[in-house]
Amino acid sequence: MSTTDATLRRARRSWYVYDWANSAFVTTTQTVLLAPYLTVVARRAACPGASEGCTATLSVLGVPVAPGSLALYTTTAATLLSALLLPFVGALADRTRHRHRLLGSFAWVGAGAATAMVAVGGDRWWLGVVLALVAVVSLTLSLVVNDALLVDVSGPAERDAVSSRGWAAGYLGGFLLLGLNLLLVSSPATFGLSAEWAVRVSLASAGLWWGLFTIVPVVGLRRLPARPVPDPAVDRTPAAPVRQLVRTLRGLRHHPQVLRFLLAYLVFNDGIQTVVAASSVYGQEELGFSSAQLLTTVLLVQAVAFLGALAFGRLAGRFGAKRTVLGGLVLWIVVVLAAFAVPRGAFTTWLALAVLIGVVLGGTQALSRSLFSRLVPAGAEAEYFSLYQAGERGTSWLGTLVFGLVAQLTGSYRPALVALLAFFVVGAVLLVRVDVDAGVQQARSGTDPVR
Repeated sequence: MSTTDATLRRARRSWYVYDWANSAFVTTTQTVLLAPYLTVVARRAACPGASEGCTATLSVLGVPVAPGSLALYTTTAATLLSALLLPFVGALADRTRHRHRLLGSFAWVGAGAATAMVAVGGDRWWLGVVLALVAVVSLTLSLVVNDALLVDVSGPAERDAVSSRGWAAGYLGGFLLLGLNLLLVSSPATFGLSAEWAVRVSLASAGLWWGLFTIVPVVGLRRLPARPVPDPAVDRTPAAPVRQLVRTLRGLRHHPQVLRFLLAYLVFNDGIQTVVAASSVYGQEELGFSSAQLLTTVLLVQAVAFLGALAFGRLAGRFGAKRTVLGGLVLWIVVVLAAFAVPRGAFTTWLALAVLIGVVLGGTQALSRSLFSRLVPAGAEAEYFSLYQAGERGTSWLGTLVFGLVAQLTGSYRPALVALLAFFVVGAVLLVRVDVDAGVQQARSGTDPVR
């Protein structure tokens, strides 16, 4: 890189802050508060005046939807839309001289929608759905740009360490705001608020946190020089990013281990993201926990996940990243089976399960990204990380769809949870077929290894 070491270090510190910024929305809104709160608002609209035994449905574009499945279907719709847009945004990011501007554009649109969730009340479930779609899609688009910026702020040898520090900053930022919101939701009267308004204010705080702290990377990354891009006289047409995307996808056939890993990751990460997304509504509706108890649970998961990433890193040094990730998938199967067996109201047992989730969540996320970085062909890091981000954030829709459908058909979240076991089993089988050594050789040579 042509930047000085001091300039690069400052830009890198600014880049870390975006994980700190967006993780507040991921933890407070996506993981904890939105799904249970949207379920309450939807049930209120479907059955005015009925607190229990509501069997009525909502009409969403003419389709009957159970109030308890609305949040899950919203997540499904958001991730499907993201899956369509992410690869093109990744190609656009590769052709943009100033990626930080693109990052800020997506982040601030999402943060604005997240902040506006303070207006979701009464029976306005439709407003919650629209704002959630905008916020989640904007988040996923910003994350693919953020991953591409990793290449700009670090060299190949230091990329794993820089990426890990970003993850750590995200866990810490999410933990801190969630802790503050826990105080608010646990004792709303202390702050002169009702229980519902405490949730609404907490949702808005996540959007404000996301938007305000995004200023740091957008301003700090301006120090990086403009990236070289193809001659604009040749590649000015709107179809240029599409052509680049096509070239990248065609190139996957020359790197079969990358493709195998992406397929495996797509499947097992779908299961992970669904467990995370559905955990709050499962805890509230199936196990009877309050918002304060759910916030406490996620706080514990966030704290342990940081330590889990470090512990899995040590295990990977001894057993290898692939074996350690496979061990993590076995633990995810244990998590699902244990969650199925948790009795209603058994909060202590639920917290013990949260510790296990934290260990395996931090470990599998950190090592999956690290393992993929070893398989990426030299000189095409940004393009391939775009595909990785699509697998991580933008295509995790089937799990939430399965979970929502099974919950609606059976009237219980427990069988819906068991249905997710298939994602971890199939993902593990696909991961076993990845030849890491062959993939590393391909990444270094740019061609298929000689057998």
